[in-house]
Amino acid sequence: MASSRTAVAVKPPSPGKHPALRALGITLRAPEAGVAIVSVILAIAFGVMRPAFLSNANLETVSQFVAPWAILACGEIMLLICGEVDLSVGQVFAMAPFVMNFAYMAGLPFLLALVVALGVCAFLGFCIGMISVVLRVPSFITTLGALLLFNGLTLTLSGAFPVNTPNTPFAPLFGGWQYSEIAWAVLIALLMHGLLRHTSWGLHTVAVGGNATGAAEAGIHVRRVKIGNFILCSTLGGFAGIINAFHVTSIDPNAGGSNVMFLAIASSVIGGTSLLGGSGTVLGGLAGAAVLGILQDGFTLLGVNAFAFDIITGAAILLTMIANVQFADLRRKRRI
Repeated sequence: MASSRTAVAVKPPSPGKHPALRALGITLRAPEAGVAIVSVILAIAFGVMRPAFLSNANLETVSQFVAPWAILACGEIMLLICGEVDLSVGQVFAMAPFVMNFAYMAGLPFLLALVVALGVCAFLGFCIGMISVVLRVPSFITTLGALLLFNGLTLTLSGAFPVNTPNTPFAPLFGGWQYSEIAWAVLIALLMHGLLRHTSWGLHTVAVGGNATGAAEAGIHVRRVKIGNFILCSTLGGFAGIINAFHVTSIDPNAGGSNVMFLAIASSVIGGTSLLGGSGTVLGGLAGAAVLGILQDGFTLLGVNAFAFDIITGAAILLTMIANVQFADLRRKRRI
């Protein structure tokens, strides 16, 4: 019996994608990509409508808008991911430069005075964390009370009068140079992104926000994670206030406050961090701050009423939260 052979066509291996296209695909799949693309489109649009928008002087102005919100957003994002929030960080922003100035005027070297100020900020964050986590007072209430307390302390210590920043050779590094604020913001965002994505602390933060009970059963110290992120948020808020004071060469007791805090939270939410906890991205917060800064400066150049900025910011937060809730529901249904 003759055996028959069936010819099988062998498909040649398809050539792989070009490395550049593969890298572009990975980049576009990142959660921060959408907001970053929006910020670039907005910058191009305002540059077309008002060529002065892309001038060096105006880009410096935009960077000054963006930097404080972005640095505060880095701390808020860590808290939001683990299911908490800090409404007082804007007042820490205003208080920290006064603490640094008092320490410097008392005779401490500048760098040591800076460490003292940041240490005070960290202690304030620790106190807030203990009240919220150990005494189980909701962080919204705790930090709302702390907001008023810190504001009163700042006004009392300063006499409600601004003072000049210390005359130190380190001033250009800490805000004196025109782009030093945004440079610090980008550096801190990259470091915080690495902390969130590539360390056990970041993994535990996400786990606590996603399911605190499950995280505790898995051996994660939930209280330690939450209190640590409160400390981190307050410390970053104080540092942002210090570099902003050096930029404007004045320490103002009315700097920061609720407006800066809300813009930081808005940057976080627009950048893709959920107020429900369990998910978020630090680089998205940086991109969200860029969107808000570009919008504010662009509207100013176009002569648009300043109230329109608040309208768009509020609408962006609402739309983003609606999308977050709906996507969370879809993910939950798929798991079921």
